[in-house]
Amino acid sequence: MTQSTSIKLFEDKNIRTLWDEDQEQWYFSVVDVIAVLTDSANPRHYWNVLKGRLKEEGNQSVTNCDQLKFQAADGKYYLQDAATAEQLLRLIQSIPSKKAEPFKLWLARVGSERLDEIADPELAINRALETYARKGYSLDWINQRLKTIEVRKLMTDEWDKGGIKKGLEYAILTDEIYKGWAGMNSREYKKLKGLHKENLRDNMSNLELVLNMLAEATTTEIAKKEKPQGLSANIRVAREGASVAGDARKKIEAKTGKPVLTGRNAKSLKKITK
Repeated sequence: MTQSTSIKLFEDKNIRTLWDEDQEQWYFSVVDVIAVLTDSANPRHYWNVLKGRLKEEGNQSVTNCDQLKFQAADGKYYLQDAATAEQLLRLIQSIPSKKAEPFKLWLARVGSERLDEIADPELAINRALETYARKGYSLDWINQRLKTIEVRKLMTDEWDKGGIKKGLEYAILTDEIYKGWAGMNSREYKKLKGLHKENLRDNMSNLELVLNMLAEATTTEIAKKEKPQGLSANIRVAREGASVAGDARKKIEAKTGKPVLTGRNAKSLKKITK
């Protein structure tokens, strides 16, 4: 699952959120929401007690939360209950709190921002640019990264035409592209860079981004020509497109005498790209 992490500020407290690009929805840290609504000294305990009561009442739609990794104050990632906006709205009804109404308004604002971005993609691009700049990335890298978003969108549009389902099938094809040009799947690639839940592309060098774009752009062009239908046919096209970038990587490595793939992640890359 591809995720982008952000922290939304509600009043004076942070609520950690995760955006799932494949499912196109936000996930919210339930414990953070409980902390905002109740001012409990132990929001985790409060949630455990409330969850037990809701289960007894048969309210499974609220308590069946996904377990996702959120970044803690120590910088590490820990599994926590994560709720969709729909689950949160139902949860709010079960918590006696004067803060529920402004929280609903805040939640609506978050959703409104996303709807605005869908209506005007330039807003999303501008927000992404500002976010990357705040994180310390160089302007050259940011421009490259934003281009990768456009290239991938064109490719996934072809996947949609070919009957590919978001989620698992998207992930399978993405892995085929990584294996085709980088020689490893996304999990192996993340391990090389010492990543866990972080976005892999946010931790690529300029050259890695370029080769990944070449793989995806070539896959898109082949798909436009052959119009593959179904997962098997699209896997074949993804392999063909990625092999073009794979050949380019090998030629670059032969000319430079050093590997294109790097174990450097965002923290170290930002030091050398400024």
